[in-house]
Amino acid sequence: MHPIRHLALASALSLTALGAQAAHVLVVLSDADHLDLQDGKVFATGFYLNELMQPVRLLLDAGHQLTFATPKGHAPTVDRSSVDKMYFDGDEAALKVHQALLDRLKLTSRTDSPVVSLSRVAQMGYARFDAVYVPGGHAPMQDLLTSPELGRLLADFHARNKTTALVCHGPIALLSTLPDAPGFTARLAAHGTVERRPDWIYAGYRMTVISNQEEELAKGLLQGGAMKFYPQTALQQAGGAYGSNQVPFTANVVIDRELITGQNPASAVGVAQEILKRLK
Repeated sequence: MHPIRHLALASALSLTALGAQAAHVLVVLSDADHLDLQDGKVFATGFYLNELMQPVRLLLDAGHQLTFATPKGHAPTVDRSSVDKMYFDGDEAALKVHQALLDRLKLTSRTDSPVVSLSRVAQMGYARFDAVYVPGGHAPMQDLLTSPELGRLLADFHARNKTTALVCHGPIALLSTLPDAPGFTARLAAHGTVERRPDWIYAGYRMTVISNQEEELAKGLLQGGAMKFYPQTALQQAGGAYGSNQVPFTANVVIDRELITGQNPASAVGVAQEILKRLK
């Protein structure tokens, strides 16, 4: 074979191999820009910048395809308190790099956001996605925990043993798969306790989420308000086997079967690395 043709064929095969390794990851965010607190108070929130963008950057750098979705297809909102170098190991340059990537993707644009609804995702077909990732920020506590569309998606991923990753407040979205998620969360908010659900598809799974201790340490963010319940309590009462870190706000990633959960903002990179391992 002519050397030039041989080189061209080798290049084509290399590109094919690279393409074969590429996966399609669905990133699910909240539509909400606030969280309803006790006593009618409201907390302005959204997704945490590092919890979304650190994994997104790592996945894109690895050559994977991403689709972004919310329950209703609205552009998500960044929690302004998360736009801080403290969530990037104090590195101002890293903060700016991830901010710039968010701007390029136009995820938060009210006119140009590429975000689709979970109904549209269902029309596209769950089978096209190899993994799902849900970042935190308080916003998932407003809508993802009771979203029937998300519940159907997660149940499909569970049934097919497909990578399901969530971080910080994101794991509260697992409650969406309960037979009566709105009733469960309403009873928990009203009474502080609720019956366990052995029929929950994640009952007995080892998992983590931002801890009650971390919520207490960070409750100053709520400016005197109080959450209706903490996600650790909710997941434990539903039947999850909760595992925490030893030192608040240090990284903690828990893996059980298809499920990958991270406890807090410091866990986002670790969760992303575990997703990447699954996609090889």
